[in-house]
Amino acid sequence: MKAIVLFFTIIISNVCFSQSTLSGKVTDEKGMPLEGANVFLEGTYDGTSSDAKGNFSFTTTTKGTQIIKITFLNFNSYSATIEVNNFKNKVIQLKESSNSLDTVVITAGTLESGDKARVSVLKPLDIVTTAGNPGDIISALLTLPGTQTVGESGKLFVRGGEADETQTFIDGIRVAQPYLQTANNLPTRSRFSPFLFKGTTFSTGGYSAEYGEALSSVLLLNTIDEPDQEKTDMGMMTVGLGLGNTQKWKNNSFSFNTNYINLAPYQALFPDKVSWNKPYQSLGGESVFRHNFKEGLLKIYVAFDAGQFDLNQENINYVDKIRVQSKNNNFYTNVSYKGNLGNDWKLVTGISYGNNQNKGSFDITDFSNKEDASHIKAKVSKSFSNSLKTAFGTDYFFTHYSENGLNSILGYTSNIAALFSETDILFSKNLVAKLGVRATKNYLLSEFSLDPRASVAYKIAKNSQFSFAYGLFEQAPRQDYLKYNTQFQSEKTQHYILNFQYNKDKQTFRAEAYYKKYENLVKYETTSSMFTLSNFNNNGSGFAKGLDLFWRDNKNVKNVEYWISYSYIDTKRDYKNFPKLVTPNFVADNTLSVVGKYWMPKWRSQLGITYSFSSGRPYNNPNEAEFMNGKTKSYNNLSVNWAYLISPQKILFFSITNVAGFKNIYGYDYANAPVNGVYESQPVVPAADRFFFIGFFWTISKDKKTNQLENL
Repeated sequence: MKAIVLFFTIIISNVCFSQSTLSGKVTDEKGMPLEGANVFLEGTYDGTSSDAKGNFSFTTTTKGTQIIKITFLNFNSYSATIEVNNFKNKVIQLKESSNSLDTVVITAGTLESGDKARVSVLKPLDIVTTAGNPGDIISALLTLPGTQTVGESGKLFVRGGEADETQTFIDGIRVAQPYLQTANNLPTRSRFSPFLFKGTTFSTGGYSAEYGEALSSVLLLNTIDEPDQEKTDMGMMTVGLGLGNTQKWKNNSFSFNTNYINLAPYQALFPDKVSWNKPYQSLGGESVFRHNFKEGLLKIYVAFDAGQFDLNQENINYVDKIRVQSKNNNFYTNVSYKGNLGNDWKLVTGISYGNNQNKGSFDITDFSNKEDASHIKAKVSKSFSNSLKTAFGTDYFFTHYSENGLNSILGYTSNIAALFSETDILFSKNLVAKLGVRATKNYLLSEFSLDPRASVAYKIAKNSQFSFAYGLFEQAPRQDYLKYNTQFQSEKTQHYILNFQYNKDKQTFRAEAYYKKYENLVKYETTSSMFTLSNFNNNGSGFAKGLDLFWRDNKNVKNVEYWISYSYIDTKRDYKNFPKLVTPNFVADNTLSVVGKYWMPKWRSQLGITYSFSSGRPYNNPNEAEFMNGKTKSYNNLSVNWAYLISPQKILFFSITNVAGFKNIYGYDYANAPVNGVYESQPVVPAADRFFFIGFFWTISKDKKTNQLENL
């Protein structure tokens, strides 16, 4: 027994005497103690955290030369080679990181959503819970400043730019056909449901050199990197059915959503002003496959949509209604990868392919068109220090378009190659700059261009900052022109943006002034662009200037969050067949949106309200001498929705768009020829004064708590 006691005494003594104690104090550059800093020896489990006075002390059995590390949030990491036996009562000063969460960030022209966004003015939940927005990404964005409500289109119009001036990207790769097919003066929707996306970046101008072929804005959609759990989502709606599922295994995951839309039952209950022979029907879906490598993430995104409709549409130039039939098949896929290359180099690359086919008839004329589009992209980046980061890369756009109709075959093939480079310089925690350039070669137009872009941000207080952005942007003329003629130059814009942003404790305020200058816009002298008849040129020009305001508050009213956005714009264009510089018919000088959401825990419900206002839009009345001299009445829309939680995973959802039944008018169509010296007209109005939506949604998951409230 004595031998055993002696044995353990010797062992314990050896352990105790072989241990070394390390001690010291962690402070900031001003000598103030930092509580909670992590202090440890690299490659071991030996370490501790600093106390309220910044002091730390711990023991280790390691000997000789070791590496000690100290980390603390918002501060640069400290690393040093030390002699274990001699490291006592040391004072370590940490330098505040230029990459800390409250560091200045460039916000000019950028509106972000997502859990990881530094300043998120629109959350993923908002995409689908905003009243008046039936789960459409574009509709939710129309409540933000800088956008225009063009109800007869349904597309995204930004700061005086037409819808085709905005490019859409999924995981950094372009989507050539982001909208569903539709008929004249009937609004469309984006092809993509919000269910598979973790966040959205909507740039109203001054965007990165990484993105090209966009005159006005870019919309960046990012799919979810890693789903939280396996689940199944089911939905029954007044307009169709939906089904989704997510599976996870090892380093992989797979998610899909599919939906069937048929407006026939809805039209039977709530007929609108459209004379349908066959209401809109579609079958579509999206999926994402993910594989996590040791140093990267591979994602494969696939989307398809097949839709059709048949209707009789009034036309001021015809006595009888015109029959319009259309069938559309769309397929889109992209493969993207992001990962580490070693030595702090990172790679982002991807490729996409899209195929879009339309077939149909207008009156007695059959038509068909087809577009194949691809985008290849690669970008590498490296942070040389906390103050310097650079990125450069290349991308390539390919488009082949063909069209058959009116006894003619039209089309073109476009190849566009580009190189881009961008550097972020953090001069201090309060001052950051981004300098970039994009070089583009358009082989179809036989032109080369070099577009500089720059932005800077300065933090004036803890929660307030200014940003400024400048850039040159260009885009090839639209499809409607290139199919007739390829002797063009790219259309160009210059952006100047000054932004102020305040963000504190669930409250955000943004004010942004901008100026855009347009050059090389396409002009022609006929009533519309026509094959062999139109003489095209690039002599058009224009400008847009304005002020956007945004306020969001999730704090001051219990169970209520709301935001208010207001935009003023002064814009004129001399393009198309315009005889002079005037405001185009899709622009309202003043727009206002007020969005509110009220959570009612006792009723297990959420109430949403959206009010939208736009001042009158100009239109051209050929009965008057002055061009584009008419103006519509103001646009008003009050929409509400209600989500009721039947049980933790079952939801009943109800919404009414334009509940007050405002009689809105988007503009007027005039006859091509006068009768008794007068051009007759007909108003362009919504297909229905109100839209009703009822849905039942059921989620099945392991936690038995997850539901689709954030998807409604």
